[in-house]
Amino acid sequence: MNAIEVRGLRKSYRGHEAVRGIDLSVTRGEVFALLGPNGAGKTTTVEILEGHRRRDHGEVRVLGGDPGTAGRGWRARIGVVLQDADDGADLTVREMVRHVAGFYPEPRPADEVIELVGLTEKAGSRIRQLSGGQRRRVDVALGIVGRPELLFLDEPTTGFDPAARRRFWDLIRGLAAEGTTILLTTHYLEEAEALADRLAVLAGGLVVAEGTPATLGGRAGRGAKVGWREVGVARSEQVADPTELITRLVKDGADLTTLTVTRPTLEDVYLNLIGATR
Repeated sequence: MNAIEVRGLRKSYRGHEAVRGIDLSVTRGEVFALLGPNGAGKTTTVEILEGHRRRDHGEVRVLGGDPGTAGRGWRARIGVVLQDADDGADLTVREMVRHVAGFYPEPRPADEVIELVGLTEKAGSRIRQLSGGQRRRVDVALGIVGRPELLFLDEPTTGFDPAARRRFWDLIRGLAAEGTTILLTTHYLEEAEALADRLAVLAGGLVVAEGTPATLGGRAGRGAKVGWREVGVARSEQVADPTELITRLVKDGADLTTLTVTRPTLEDVYLNLIGATR
């Protein structure tokens, strides 16, 4: 059984159809990234999956239950890291984590969670005294303290410095290795490429592409652009496989110190996909 099954999902607001018939499947233990520009329908879709918003049409199963009617037992099996959370500002980090842990049947120890998100030195600090990135780490701690089977991460590393982001990536990889299913929304494409087993791109309320980071939007079949200089003149050629061209250049005595091989990045593919819908 998949962790998430969505068929024909639709949701409208005042006559505007924000989600226009989405199909998605996320297997258990998978890290799945949902990408898309602002207004694409990502937040609405995730809120429906979390049980925080009702759908208009479609079938949705999350951990075998309907999020629209699931009860407390189902909610104890999921973790949520919201994009904006600002509760408990006068509590210390440890007090807040312990408080939320009390809602779950078998939570992780509070200090273990605090260490996982890199806040051990701030455990006794009040949340209102933390920086934006540190508050974001508290949000992540609250999302994982209940040992969720399925973790929703909505823009989890906003405000993180590069070092903190890399530590967070290691945390997510560790959770995935333990069998946690993760649904990630992010605007950082390098984050999606580093973490996701598969991903989907939403635009205009529709899934416009789905696949692995390496194959999304036909990325694997787009070949490479080979560049070099020949008698002082810049040359380039787009090829499916650069091996044959490079072998010929070697035989011709080309200056290989100028050789470059460029493949389309995930960002290139993503911008092409969302641009085609505008």
